[in-house]
Amino acid sequence: MEEIRVSPDYNWFRSTVPLKRIIVDDDDSKVWSLYDAGPKSIRCPIIFLPPLQYPVYWDLLEFCDGFRKLLDHLQLDKVHLFGASLGGFLAQKFAEVTHKSPRVHSLILCNSFSDTSIFNQTWTANSFWLMPAFMLKRIVLGNFAKGLMDPKMADAIDFMVDRLESLNQSELASRLTLNCQNSYVEPHKIKDVAVTIMDVFDQSALSHEAKEEMYKLYPNARRAHLKTGGNFPKNPVKVVRLCPNLIHTIALCEEQSHVGIC
Repeated sequence: MEEIRVSPDYNWFRSTVPLKRIIVDDDDSKVWSLYDAGPKSIRCPIIFLPPLQYPVYWDLLEFCDGFRKLLDHLQLDKVHLFGASLGGFLAQKFAEVTHKSPRVHSLILCNSFSDTSIFNQTWTANSFWLMPAFMLKRIVLGNFAKGLMDPKMADAIDFMVDRLESLNQSELASRLTLNCQNSYVEPHKIKDVAVTIMDVFDQSALSHEAKEEMYKLYPNARRAHLKTGGNFPKNPVKVVRLCPNLIHTIALCEEQSHVGIC
């Protein structure tokens, strides 16, 4: 974890891009935290949807409504969405929900899925709100790789575990609820959205069957493969650093992380 904290990219990001907090719901406890980088003249930015960020939402439609309000607040008609894991599923659902009045120009889906039934937790999804935080953390940590691994992957996992500790019970429970409540993507509603699927060749929490299902769902999608990376192959700090002169970039981040989870 220390290697990430002292890395030039991490420190460049924290010293250059300010953290913004925005409330768009009637409930002022629902706060969106984001980093906004690049020229504001670009009206179709790329938004990173990480697994851990956004306010506490217990329903997919509630999340989509909140995200739509955020885009309205930012005065963005259309966006590119980069979603990792649950973030990728939420990005697909948002594109699906808004298909009659499209808000998504393209999707980049990293280690993502299209059907929550792959986790075999749909029957417990409505009870996560009752579970204590330590049990919820144990569920999340159970998906992380164990044993010998590349030092960079191990450092990324340590960093994510540290970020996990900063989340309270309701934040953890809501994420797991969205991840596991019975739902699937309806691809015919987003057939006009350009899709890129990004996967890794080494070990990750996503099964081979889940990856194959994504390929079947989007037969015309572009594919990007990484030799290594595990559960956390994306590095938006580097992406954002390359992008400011090219594209307006908004990274939605877990409130206390300041980077890394995006």
